[in-house]
Amino acid sequence: MKDAPAIVAWARSAVTPVGGGLSRLQPHDIGAPIVQALLQRAGIDAQQVDAIVLGNALGAGGNPARMTALAAGLARHCAALTIDTQCCAGLDALAVAAGLIQSGQADIVIAGGVEAWSRAPIRMTRPLHADEAPIAYERPPFSPDPAQDPDLLHAAAEHASERGYTRAQQDAYALHSHQRAHALIDPDIVPIAGQSRDTYPRQITAERAARMPVIAQGLSALSISAKADGAAMVLVASPQACQRLALPTRARWVASASVGADPAMPLTAAATAAQRAMASAAHCLALPTLDARALHAIELHDAFAAQGLSFCAALDIPPQQINTGGGGIARGHPIGASGAIALVRLLGTLNARPLLTTSTDPLQPVARLGLAAIAGAGGLGAACVIHMEAPH
Repeated sequence: MKDAPAIVAWARSAVTPVGGGLSRLQPHDIGAPIVQALLQRAGIDAQQVDAIVLGNALGAGGNPARMTALAAGLARHCAALTIDTQCCAGLDALAVAAGLIQSGQADIVIAGGVEAWSRAPIRMTRPLHADEAPIAYERPPFSPDPAQDPDLLHAAAEHASERGYTRAQQDAYALHSHQRAHALIDPDIVPIAGQSRDTYPRQITAERAARMPVIAQGLSALSISAKADGAAMVLVASPQACQRLALPTRARWVASASVGADPAMPLTAAATAAQRAMASAAHCLALPTLDARALHAIELHDAFAAQGLSFCAALDIPPQQINTGGGGIARGHPIGASGAIALVRLLGTLNARPLLTTSTDPLQPVARLGLAAIAGAGGLGAACVIHMEAPH
């Protein structure tokens, strides 16, 4: 564990629905204040950052990571990588950052995700012939076989039907998430454009939930995460950089997994990635196994209530064990940032909890482990296991 990449600081923006409080901002406008907050919280100079890695799904080209680096005042020599694994991109960016550190290519990396869905370019297919008009489209294909590339709403409805989840069960799951998120005061949010709280979570009665419209077969509007804008980032450093610069090691990156699964049923990939990450973490920690029930906190970006229910079933845990401050279904879904937001929420939750102690020495902290996971379009999944040090 002493050689594992250190997590020094973390921060995020509020998550606001498309057309909401962040809707006039470009990705770098949302991302730059997060970078600057991380530098301030870590107590390091912008010139000391070796690389920035950001997930972004809707920018339609360009390099939002480079734009964010320059807007935030990072050094011109700072490497900038933008990756697109759709919903998984923000969490995959952290895995790339950990790899840069473990391979010796960088000492200090800022990584996460940023999405300005409200400002996403209008996408169109280029016509094959001069007399044809371009055709606008909402999303690109995620599988070359159309039969393996379902609309995600329909995939969620089919998943709920296959698992036998009723509308009442899904709505109850979503209501619980909204209640938790509405009550949350998150100190890790950096105010941007006057937005200091997630604005989508709200108090909803069961009676009102029952009157909400059905969006797809068996799925109400309540059981689906909203399109949103937002960003989240983590500052990761090598043990050598922490020692040289006297940086606090708040947590350590233990293990991660980026997986592929059935593109026709992409909602299940988060559980697959979580199981793979826990197996890898058990090996790194010299444990015979690592059970989800032994984790101190779990954050899942749940784009659909049915996904959250099946994730918990796959890991054999009750839904109450995940997303103690509400999940993505209550916050909204800024696609390329959602995985990073789940990780920042995980770090905040672990950091806020009191230390557990052994029975023999009440002053000796027990290792606190947490899991963040997300699934993405095309049958992708990402997850990581974090070891939290003493809280600040």
